Parts: sequence; C-alpha cells; structure tokens
Amino acid sequence: MNGPRLLCATVTLMAGLAACSGGQQSQEADPPTSSAVAPETTTTTEAPTTTTAPPPTTTTIPGLGPGARGPEVRALEQRLSELRYDPGRIDGVFDATTGHAVLAFQKVNAMARTSRATPDVVAAATRAKPPAPLLASGGATRVEIDLKRQVLFLWSDGALTRILPVSTGNGKRYCVQGECATAVTPGGSYRVGQKIRGLRVSRLGQLYNPLYFNGGIAIHGASSVPAQPASHGCVRIPMSASLSFFDAVPSGTPVYVFGGPRAPVPFSEAAPGEAAPGPPPPTLPDPTPVPPPASPPPASPPPLLPPLVP
Repeated sequence: MNGPRLLCATVTLMAGLAACSGGQQSQEADPPTSSAVAPETTTTTEAPTTTTAPPPTTTTIPGLGPGARGPEVRALEQRLSELRYDPGRIDGVFDATTGHAVLAFQKVNAMARTSRATPDVVAAATRAKPPAPLLASGGATRVEIDLKRQVLFLWSDGALTRILPVSTGNGKRYCVQGECATAVTPGGSYRVGQKIRGLRVSRLGQLYNPLYFNGGIAIHGASSVPAQPASHGCVRIPMSASLSFFDAVPSGTPVYVFGGPRAPVPFSEAAPGEAAPGPPPPTLPDPTPVPPPASPPPASPPPLLPPLVP
C-alpha cells in the first residue's frame, strides 16, 4: 500500500524540482556599475604667433651703370673719349651712349661684356692705351672691323678717331619671302660704295644711314646692337653714332673685315691667287663739246697778167 504513495510522492518531488529549474529563466548579473569620472580639462589661451617678415634685400650691383650721375661718370666718359671710344656728351650722366662705349672697351680688352663700369673696368681704363691698328698699311683713312671682338675702328688721315661696338652676322640660316641664306659677314677687303642718308627699309629690316661695302651688306645704325653677333650679315653700329660715322666716311674708303675665312689685304697688295685690288675707277667729268674748226677762207683768184706784146 505504501508503494503507490511512495511513487506518487517521488513524482511530485521530481515535478517540483523540474519547475524550479526550468520554469524561471536565469538572468545574468549586470556588470558592476562603475562611476565614470570625466577627465579634467585645462583651457590654455596661447598668444597668437606674429611672424615678422624680414626686410627686403637690396642687391647693390658694383660699379657705374644706367642712371648713374656725378663726377665719377664724367671722369669715365672723359677717359673713354681720350681712348677714342664714343661715350657721347661728357656730361656726367651714364646713358645708353656711355654704355655702348663701355661695351666697346670691354670687347677690345677681352673683359666680360656687361656694359657696366665695374671697378675692374675703371681700373683698366685708367691704364689702357689706344689699340694698335689691325692693318697699318691699309690706307690713311680706312675702316677696320674685327668679327671676333665685335668692334669697329675708324682711321682718318692716319689717326684712330673712333671705336664702336658692332653686331655682325650670327651664322644662322634664315628665309625671307621664299629666299633662304646664311647670316654671315664675310671677311676680306672692300670699299664703301653707295651711301644713303636717313632711313632705308629693306626686306630684312630698317637700316639707318647705311654705307654699303659688299653687295647688300652695309654698315648702318640700328636700335639694337647686342654684345654678340645678331644681324643677317650687316654691321650694326649704335644709332647715336650712325650719322656722324656716315659723314666721316666717304665713298671709296677701304673696309677691312677681319676674323673670317678670307683674310683682308691692303688694296696695294694681292690676295693669294687674285690680282691686286686697285682703286675704284675715277669719276670723269662730263666731256665739254669742242666746236668744229673754222672753214678756211676761200683762195684768192690768180692775178691777171698783162697781155703779151707781140
């Protein structure tokens, strides 16, 4: 009798245990709550940084240049004039003409071609002497052009009277109106031919007071006369000197160009393989008409003889 009761009690106990273990779901414990403490913040007020720009650097170029004035410039102009360079008016103002004279001096003396009278240029000018002739036997009045140094020497009545900077053919190929050529200033011996006072406009540009000496090649004034060769073949000289040079060089004056493959020789001598280049043909005056001789007077009739007396 006790067996069924025991079984029932056992089942009831097991059911209670099952209800405790499965009827209510277990919950995990919440993690411990930690008090979050905000970090301390420190506000630092910094003074604004002010950057001071350095003062502009002024580069002082040594020597005398465009715009310089005063007794030093006047003394330089005077000295260059004594050496037969062409500084223009001796007025103590360093202008473009003064710069051309300085450039010519630098070229003759193998110095840097800056057109500025730096201390070494001034010192060299103080002790310099006029350059020697390139062709002393070339005639009392002549023009000598040095292609390597890019300078021109004018000799008048046996004395050196002018040294000018020049710019000659640059050796480059060029084409104009379908015709091409090389920009070369040939060396050799020539004579001044046609002269044109004033402006001459050609296919290659503007020529001021040109003096032609080798076909279409002329010595002429130009607005640009750089330190290096830059022309199509002509010999550029400064505008400030072009008119006075034009007036000082008559037609027929020998022009000797040095530095090319063909060396110049005096007109009294012959180049190798050539006949001696003589003087230009003289200009003969117009012939004066000679009146025809007068007709001789008519002959007188023979005298009458007296009749014969028998």
